[in-house]
Parts: sequence; C-alpha cells; structure tokens
Amino acid sequence: MQTLPGRSYPLGATVTPQGVNFSVFSNNAARIELLLFDTISDQQPAAVIPLDPQDNRTFYYWHVFLPGLKAGQLYGYRAAGPFAPQRGLRYDASKLLVDPYARAVAYDQYQRSAATRHGENNLPWAMKSVVTDPTTYDWEGDTPLGRSLGKSLIYEMHVRGFTRHPSSGVSEEKRGTYAGLIEKIPYLQEMGIKTVEFMPVQQFDPQAAPHSRPNYWGYEPVAYFAPHRDYSTRRDPLGPIDEFRDMVKALHRAGIEIILDVVYNHTAEDDQNGPTLSFRGLENPTYYLLKPHNQSEYMNFSGTGNTVNANNSIVRRLILDSLRYWVEHMHVDGFRFDLASVLSRGIDGELHSDPPILWSIESDPVLAGTKIIAEAWDAVGLYQVGNFVGLRWAVWNGKFRDVVRRFVKSDPGCVGELADAIAGSPKLFNQENRDPVRGINYIASHDGFTLNDLVSYNEKHNWANGYDNRDGTNLNYSWNCGTEGPVDISEIERLRVRQIKNFLTILLMSQGRPMLMMGDEARRTQRGNNNAFDQDNETTWLDWDRLDKHAEVSRFARLLIQFHQDNCLFRGRSLWNNSGGTEVHWHGVRLNQPDWEDSSRSLAFELINQTCGEHLYVILNAYWKTLDFELPELPSGRIWGRLVDTSLASPEDICVPPATLKENTRRYRAGPRSSVVLGAE
Repeated sequence: MQTLPGRSYPLGATVTPQGVNFSVFSNNAARIELLLFDTISDQQPAAVIPLDPQDNRTFYYWHVFLPGLKAGQLYGYRAAGPFAPQRGLRYDASKLLVDPYARAVAYDQYQRSAATRHGENNLPWAMKSVVTDPTTYDWEGDTPLGRSLGKSLIYEMHVRGFTRHPSSGVSEEKRGTYAGLIEKIPYLQEMGIKTVEFMPVQQFDPQAAPHSRPNYWGYEPVAYFAPHRDYSTRRDPLGPIDEFRDMVKALHRAGIEIILDVVYNHTAEDDQNGPTLSFRGLENPTYYLLKPHNQSEYMNFSGTGNTVNANNSIVRRLILDSLRYWVEHMHVDGFRFDLASVLSRGIDGELHSDPPILWSIESDPVLAGTKIIAEAWDAVGLYQVGNFVGLRWAVWNGKFRDVVRRFVKSDPGCVGELADAIAGSPKLFNQENRDPVRGINYIASHDGFTLNDLVSYNEKHNWANGYDNRDGTNLNYSWNCGTEGPVDISEIERLRVRQIKNFLTILLMSQGRPMLMMGDEARRTQRGNNNAFDQDNETTWLDWDRLDKHAEVSRFARLLIQFHQDNCLFRGRSLWNNSGGTEVHWHGVRLNQPDWEDSSRSLAFELINQTCGEHLYVILNAYWKTLDFELPELPSGRIWGRLVDTSLASPEDICVPPATLKENTRRYRAGPRSSVVLGAE
C-alpha cells in the first residue's frame, strides 16, 4: 500500500479529498503499527502498516497518510515497547488498540477477557476504530439550542432503558435505541420536558461489570468521541453516528436540549488487572495517575480502579477536543461531568487549587454556550458541592436531596436546613451574587432509590447485583410508609402517593434547577435496588404501562412541571431576597413565626415578585397530624386560590387554574404529611 509520511495534526483519522491522515500520541513506544480491516468481523487485518520512527514520527506523535482511503475504513493500532509496570509502562504488541480520537467504534464479537491477558493476541475479539468524516451529515440548519440553564427542567434518562420495555410501543428492532427514543419525543413534550440528560452514550465497554453481568449504566468509557454502538439500530460502521445525530436533530425540532453525562475521570481499563483497550497500551503513565512509589498500581479516586490524569497537557487536550467535537459536530447542548472532583486532582493525586482542566472547560469559547454541570465529589471523600471552582459551573446539590428526604419522612432537626435548600442553598454555596440556577436540585437520580422506592423501602435490596447486598449506599433517608416493598393495603398506597407528591412539590417550589429521573412520574420501581448498574432488564427499564396504572402521579407531575416552567418566581437569576428580585418570607403555623426548633416538622413560606405580579404561599406539613396555618392578608381585590393540596384525592390534588378559596379566608388546614400551594388571584 502506498503511504506518505503524514503529519502530526489533527489527531485521530482525518479525511481529505486525497485520502486519510492518521495521527496518534505515544511518547515511549518503540514501534507503532496501523492495522486496516475490510469488515467488522475480520479476525485478521487486510494490511499492517509499520510506522517508521524517522519518517512517521514528530516528537510525541506517530503519523501516516494513506492516499485513497475513505470514511468507513476500519482500523486500529498496535504499540510495541517495554513492559515495565514498575516504571508505569505497559506496552503489549499483541493488542489491537482503539484510537483515543476514534469518532466511531465497531465490533460484533467483542470479548473483554481477550484484552486482559498480556501477550495474547486479541484481534478476533477486539473493538475496531472507524474513519469518519463529520462534515458530510445534513443537519438541515440545526444548531445547539443555546437556551439558558435558567429555563431548563432536566429529565435524567437512560437511552436504552427509556424504550427497551415491550410496553413502550416502539417496534422491536428500535427498542432501546436512538431511533426508538425519537418515537417517544411526543411524550416528553406532553410532560413539558425541555432538557434531557442522557446517562453515558460515549462508547463504553458493555462487558465492564463483574460477575459476567452487563455494564448497563455505561460508566466505563472506551472512546470519548464515539456514540455507543449498541444504542443504534444500524450495524454498519458509520451507522451509530448518523442515528445519534438524527435523534439530536429530532429533539431540537421539538425544542428539547441534550445534556450528556460524560465520564472523563476514569476508563474501562480499570486497575493493573484490567484489559488493555486503548490508553494503557499507548502511553499508560500519561493517561493515568500512578502511585509514585509503585507505578505498577493506579491511584483510584473513581472507585473503579483507575483515575484519568486529566490535568496532564495531553489528556487535557483530549478532553477539550472531545467536548468541542460533541458540540460542533454532534450538536449537543451541555455536559454533566461524572465525579467531577476527580478532575481537580494533580499528578500527585492531591487537590489542585487551580485545576487547569476545569478552568479550560469553563473558559473555552466553543463551550461558552453550553451547560456544564459537575457531580462535585469523588469516590474517596473529596466533596466540593459548596466550593467547586469557577464562575460558570453548575453542581448537583446532594445536600438538597438529603434534607428534603429527611424532612418528608418526618425526621427532626432539619427545618432550618430545608429552608436554606428551598431558597437556593445560599449558606451552602456562600458565594456573593451566585446565580441560583447553578444549583441542580433533585430528590432521586440513577444512583440510588427511585422516587417510588424511596417511599416503599427502608433498606436496599441489591441481591441481584452479585455482591450479597453489600454494594450501594446504606444511607438512603427512605421510609416505606409502614410495610417493606409492594403492598395491597390501600392506606399505605395512599400515603406513598402523597409522599411522592410532597417530594415533587418541594422540588418544584424551590429555587435552582430541578432534575427528575426517568419514570419517577410513573412510579418506576427497581424493587428496592439502589445500585442497578448491572441490571439491563425490567428492573431498570421504564414500564410504560405504569403511566396508566399511576395516572394520578403522572398527572400531578405534568401539571406541576407546567406551572413551574411558566412561573417567573423560579426563573430569576438572583437569589430570593436580593434587591429587585423575588421576596421570600418564612412562616410557621403562625405568620412570621417559623419554628426552627429541632422538634419542628412544618414550614411555610411566601414568595412575592412585584415585577411580574406573582404571589405564592407554600405550606409544608411533615407532621403526622393536621395543622392549621394562618394565611397572609392579600391586597384589596386579590384572593387565594388552591393550586396544590397533596392530602386531597385527584383531581383536587392539583388544580390548574387554581381552585378559588372563599373570600377573607384567613387559615388553611393542612392534612397530615401534606404540601399545599396557594396562589394569589
């Protein structure tokens, strides 16, 4: 095959009218080979092209140009060099390696175990990289929506789990795919969802879970530029890229943004006993944090065996190039960074006071219009929710989740903390003039109980995961309302429904950006499993029949979302009680007398915005008895109307427009464990 020296940039495989330029980083390799394949199932390469260190290497980068090659070509690398784990070097010339800049990955007989044994040829079972040309897709004028985070209500979802269940109504060949999701866009519109957050869709290792179980969640990345192949109906090498873009385009046409959950803190190569898939075989000590006194072992701040060396200049460029690619060529609208505090760590594993990668992401001009959200903690105790770096980063507010759970289950001593959480957590963030939309409020997420299970189980039930119920957190702040698991007792069922509505009410009456988890509006259950990372089955799939079975909860969620999205009180970009913004006044059962004592289980608050004329009164009664709350006096000509009362049966539980109260009503009886929202009409 004719070859030309090529050049060191751009990294990856770049299509030109004359052919394809390949470039890959490796500083310590003695020899690099580029392998070409004709089909996905090929067990041997059609060509092996050795790269000459004199002609095909420029300092760190190995490169070659192959005339006549086109998009769709399958390829991979082999890197030879010292296998010296004590020095951090783990070259294995028998392994086919995925290009770190591969924009598509193809496989049909992949076996993770074949990449684990050193010196064993893995060609028949390896993933293959795919040459792509990102400029040829017809976007038909589509661009990222560029909507303010302040207008987003986030719906966290799993692409496969959303439509995989037979009850989804999606044709069998499309269930669990990008194409299948397109068919359910009308449902998202009906629910008022304008922002979806996908659990990982960057190509991950589907076999990277212990006990021969599937890696369902996807937090084991292999290729940071490639959409996950198994979520596509198309099996040709380039098919997943276009199907993903078709989905993005369809969501944008429906006015729905896309946020990707990205995992730049670790990879699927795991610890020293893991497979050699890509990064490890090309330049292990560059891509990973290694223990300084024993470089054969990995620092593990992710809980999965390895930690990406994110603040290394090579790795930092990889992360930024990946993010830019997803914005420029895949048109996504934002990113949620898994275990983002890991990205704060330097080469020694210590906390970096000014982490370059996080500031680079915040200040990058290509990413300026995107949403950037941090899970601001790591697996070994670094917790940065209140002090994450930057002026732009939003954070998952785990403190909000915990205090709301505690309050709704009637724990003592949390009313003061609850008030702070409802008001945007100013004490937690302690940052003057902080934009409140930078706090992402949630009650449930993929990691933990579903909203239904939060009111149905006192204990986790993770036996199916294969760890004897030792995995997953024990600290759930859940309450089963009297009986563990599913029941036929109407009294307990009514209480559970009320508690779910209480959670939704507090979430959507708080300052900050709310996030719902897929199916919580339909009481999706995981049967008490709070760590269902390896459950690719009906445990995690959305059962669409539950929308009818639990129509009362679904209706309540839909109408409350609509109210929240339309109301100016929750769109403000300054904290409540800041000059010129929304006023908040705290009350108890008596006006202007909030009960902050540890024994308190109730709170009321009043929201007033003179500019847009909105005036709400919210009553939260987590006590197990009825309480009478005094109501504020309204200006002449206005009267209170009942929007929400979770103690009432549907359809009186939520009324749009509000049900008008009698004139001169001065008190409101809030039932046991209930929430009430009144609006001035």
